[in-house]
Amino acid sequence: MKKIKIEGLVTKIIGSEIYYYKEIDSTQKEVWRRLEKNNIKNGTIIMADIQTAGVGTHGRTWYTTQKGNIAFSFVFFPNCKAKRLENITIEIARTFVQIFYDFYKIKLEIKEPNDLILHNKKIGGILTETKLNGENVKEIVIGVGINTAKKKFEEDIKDIATSIYKEYGIKVDNLRIIKEFCNRFERYLLKVEK
Repeated sequence: MKKIKIEGLVTKIIGSEIYYYKEIDSTQKEVWRRLEKNNIKNGTIIMADIQTAGVGTHGRTWYTTQKGNIAFSFVFFPNCKAKRLENITIEIARTFVQIFYDFYKIKLEIKEPNDLILHNKKIGGILTETKLNGENVKEIVIGVGINTAKKKFEEDIKDIATSIYKEYGIKVDNLRIIKEFCNRFERYLLKVEK
């Protein structure tokens, strides 16, 4: 594990600290572990090349078994009622759709509420988990997995999943995508808090 900085990040909160792991069980689980120990700053990102037990929605597995894909989680301590964050997952998905179109002219689609789709196959997923304090959100942990470079797919997902590389042969600049996501998405978060 090492602490890194991303060039061009102009956020106040998201990416306040960024930790990169070559291999970890799950970025999402690591955020929760640090929260339990009270050892994580608002906006901290945990990124990984390989996840051995990546978490999807409904307890499913998210496979990050090959290097070069996007896999990160971050924590945010919002100062607002849960109702104000109802659309957060779809907002994250829309942000990624816009970024991939702006940078690569690739048209991703959203299968609500949390899947990113390319050519009718799943290319990415978003996991949002919250802890409440009464009606207010105490913390929200957001996990993002996007198959940008994956070439081989596990037996149980090979017919329903794909990657940018598999479809277009493009090598995506993952750090640029993450940086852009943080810069754009923080504007939404700051509006929600008002």
